[in-house]
Amino acid sequence: MTDPQTDTSRTMRAAVWHGRHDIRVEAVPLPPPPPEGWVQIHVHWCGICGSDLHEYLAGPVFIPVAAPHPLTGIQGQCILGHEFCGEIAAVGPGVHGFAVGERVAADACQHCGHCYYCTHGMYNICEQLAFTGLMNNGAFAELVNVPAELLYKLPAGFPAEAGALIEPLAVGMHAVKKAGSLLGRSVVVVGAGTIGLCTIACARAAGAAQVIALEMSAARKARATLVGASHVFDPSSCDALAEVRRVTNGLGADVSFECIGHRDTAKLAIDAIRKAGTAVLVGVFEEPSSFNFFELVATEKQVIGSLAYNGEFADVIAFIADGRIDVAPFITGRIGLEDIVGEGFERLVRDKENNVKIIVSPGLAAACA
Repeated sequence: MTDPQTDTSRTMRAAVWHGRHDIRVEAVPLPPPPPEGWVQIHVHWCGICGSDLHEYLAGPVFIPVAAPHPLTGIQGQCILGHEFCGEIAAVGPGVHGFAVGERVAADACQHCGHCYYCTHGMYNICEQLAFTGLMNNGAFAELVNVPAELLYKLPAGFPAEAGALIEPLAVGMHAVKKAGSLLGRSVVVVGAGTIGLCTIACARAAGAAQVIALEMSAARKARATLVGASHVFDPSSCDALAEVRRVTNGLGADVSFECIGHRDTAKLAIDAIRKAGTAVLVGVFEEPSSFNFFELVATEKQVIGSLAYNGEFADVIAFIADGRIDVAPFITGRIGLEDIVGEGFERLVRDKENNVKIIVSPGLAAACA
């Protein structure tokens, strides 16, 4: 087999965003050898994220088009994909602790390392934050370059497919950690899409006594139970808040997580908690909502924002490895890169209700969902 590091004439296939409803699987140049502090990963599996779908349906959302990104220089066309795992193909100068052939997953938060937030341990809100696959070329390709500081080694026997679920689960785990200890506490999760399901699984793994899901989709309600929800209430067919109070001794939940990002569901998450409870907002809101903040003053409820993750890959890897989190209920499709538009993005558009995570292998020749 030809070594991609020595054959400069080679290209690779990649899923490249060109515009709204315009993602093309095409030949692109191989990435250059990794620079100092970076590694090159041979991608095994990469999941299609909701943010990828947003770029497909309504982009550009995060992809910089007006000017180059200040950290990466990317502008316009971008190889998508940031929920991935693979094997180290090359190690750049100055990288220690990683070797060619090791299996790894990569945090997607590329950051400057110099701003106030980076130097105070909050790299996920870096002033120049650049997500892999959105503000720099990503992993819907044979090879991808990433900073070595973002890598996590996968333990022996770790399921390869599970590596593509670490990133979305880390979003849920970060939200759970923002809420403080959940041991023995009651939790409400508003929305059982991918991130909602991940949050349910993480809350249960973190010791929540009961996890109550609020969801209207029949398929998602079923999956919420599979990943750890103790109760599932449908706001379209019952008084969901009354049901939450009924199973929490009339008080409301200790903690809630809003995982939809709709202007009405943030208030639902706040209303679902008891006085002095905590609501964590995880969803990406596309439009503003009205809210009377005296409701917080009068009840001493706390509202916290949660973005991406900040080191939670290690927790998720440990929880998958020891069996506290089972990724099987999350995976609803396995496809090759050539099928990513029709059997990936379009399938999610057509039947988002019955799909959670479709994972893509650049080395898989045909769809095998």
